[in-house]
Amino acid sequence: MSSDEQIPGLEIAPDLLDLDVDEFRRLGYWVVDRTIEHLTTLDDRPAITTSSFDQLSDALGGPLPLTGEDLSEGLSLLADVALENQQHGDHARYFARVPGPSSHVAILGDWLASGMQGVASSWGGGSGTATVEVIALNWLRDALGLNPQSQGVLVSGGSLASTTALITARAERGSGILYLSDQTHSSIKRGALGIGWDAADIRILPTDSAFLLSPAAARSAIEHDVREGRRPAVLVGTAGTTNTGAVDDLAALAALCREYGIWFHVDGAYGGPAALAPGRNGISGLECADSFVLDPHKWLFQPYDAACVWVAHPNALERTFAMYPEYLADTQGGEVDLHNRSLELTRRSRGVKLWLTLRTYGMNVLVDAVQRGIALAEYAQQCVESDDRIHTVTPARLGVVTFASNTADAAMHSAAVAEVTAGGFAAATSTVLHGKTVIRLCTINPHTTTEDISRTIALLADALHG
Repeated sequence: MSSDEQIPGLEIAPDLLDLDVDEFRRLGYWVVDRTIEHLTTLDDRPAITTSSFDQLSDALGGPLPLTGEDLSEGLSLLADVALENQQHGDHARYFARVPGPSSHVAILGDWLASGMQGVASSWGGGSGTATVEVIALNWLRDALGLNPQSQGVLVSGGSLASTTALITARAERGSGILYLSDQTHSSIKRGALGIGWDAADIRILPTDSAFLLSPAAARSAIEHDVREGRRPAVLVGTAGTTNTGAVDDLAALAALCREYGIWFHVDGAYGGPAALAPGRNGISGLECADSFVLDPHKWLFQPYDAACVWVAHPNALERTFAMYPEYLADTQGGEVDLHNRSLELTRRSRGVKLWLTLRTYGMNVLVDAVQRGIALAEYAQQCVESDDRIHTVTPARLGVVTFASNTADAAMHSAAVAEVTAGGFAAATSTVLHGKTVIRLCTINPHTTTEDISRTIALLADALHG
């Protein structure tokens, strides 16, 4: 090619996506300062903020920018509008669903991994990030008392974690009947249907008066299917249900599964960290699970997203998910290719923040933080029992307590939750237990105080009977 020939596009500056280094540093410091401001002033703001789509679009939208707009203004819009209008799971009085406050150490780890384009897919593409992920998973596996042969991977959340386990179970054991309870997390049935599980092969078993899956009820259902010539395939137990924090009798369910050759999956997405405590908080039998999931972004104080899935059968994840396309040939052959343990090929380095958290705090500090959440729910139960207008429906279990009015109807419970949440002091939620509408608090934020709890319950009781 002669020197005067031009290739269109080469005249474009190679640094067109770069900021001036000093400006990059200045704005990076602004992001740090703004994050710290958020964390240190959060309790003075509502636990959840919602605006209309039109309001948000007016502030954030407009025509597609063709020439670009001021970066400082854009960062401010993100912080003050987009990121302000959401549930604040790190708020000390956010008691709805499962609040997941992020530890400062985990935030730093996540920042560093994002800034250095951390990827944990193949060994050739990310041996360091793969190593910290495997180490963090093994640390947790051993602390939880799982089968020591269990191998794991980090995925986005409990939904994908349990779906990953179901795909593996079906690949290893074949198709058949899937047994759930009426308190099994709804995402598990959705995941099963999403991977093609026949709806006619999914059994929803009723729980007992304590909202537990009875081993006797499970046995009855299994024996009925066997008599009908059907093949039981997978049974799901729960270590901490979302509604009530209930822990199924995992050891008894595991024994039943062994008897019938059924894959035993345990969902500990929320409650699993309670098993890290020396007393296990009533959780036993995890060593018998064929697969187990836990969400560190719930109760191990990680930023979204991070969910662990372990499978007790060596190399089962690889047998299920491994692929070897020609364009990845140069990356294969290392210690572990994590993209061969789930459906994700492109994988952000979720393990960095978890490894740094475990290494920096140590397990004892994390267990203390979990135990505080459990104790806060017990205190909440005392507050309920000291108010003669309301009563406990399910006692404090793994940081969850539910209660109801002695006189108000279902609609009034939902309305009371909406009123208190709209008032900004706290965010609660209602749920339905065996047809009864109740108010539910989840108290796993270590920053929550007893005053936060007592005032929230008083406000809810006032709203129910005002």
